[in-house]
Amino acid sequence: LREWIAVSDTLRNRMKSFPPLVESGFRACQVTAINGLEQSFSENRPRALIQMATGAGKTYTAITNVYRLLKFAKAKRILFLVDTKNLGEQAEEEFRKYRPGDDTRLFPELYNVCRLTSSRIPKDANVCISTIQRMYSILKGRDLDESNEETSPNEMKITGGVREVEYNPSYPPEFFDFIIIDECHRSIYNVWQQVLDYFDAFLIGLTATPDKRTFAFFNQNVVSEYTHEQA
Repeated sequence: LREWIAVSDTLRNRMKSFPPLVESGFRACQVTAINGLEQSFSENRPRALIQMATGAGKTYTAITNVYRLLKFAKAKRILFLVDTKNLGEQAEEEFRKYRPGDDTRLFPELYNVCRLTSSRIPKDANVCISTIQRMYSILKGRDLDESNEETSPNEMKITGGVREVEYNPSYPPEFFDFIIIDECHRSIYNVWQQVLDYFDAFLIGLTATPDKRTFAFFNQNVVSEYTHEQA
């Protein structure tokens, strides 16, 4: 509370107006997604869905949004959730190679990026990349074998019903400002939704193949649609 009172502006207020995106180097579908998401933020809508065909540059689009949120909205910490270890490694590599259009430096030279591989989250990380399985274990105060991150949660058999995530003083609900969920149609249901419900954060879903449950989870707020047929 003391930190919030000391700040003269708020995150939601800063998101009301982003500087215009310099569109050179982006595909039209990426420009639509970035502008649509920022419009959604300005309207204070807590959940947004980006539907973009495989190969159209979902991750690059998401990293551009992450960069703009850190720079212009002054977001403190952003979680990039994936559903397998392999996707996490790919996302980490994309962050490492990303060079914004308004700076000559690479993303890791500007902001700290950390792919989580233990039960600890570095407090100085601006971007955390994690499987939803690992984040669930972190909140439960458990270690996780990396072999459990090689299978998508969508393919796992969960027994014993929903296991509630309880308050973790090391990582309180306000720990992340934004959560980006890659391949969200596979990992936001059943026991794994506890991770998303725990944090008080804006949720951004990325998928090429949403279904009715996906649209419902994101409150029908589809900020961009680029289908396989359009691609």
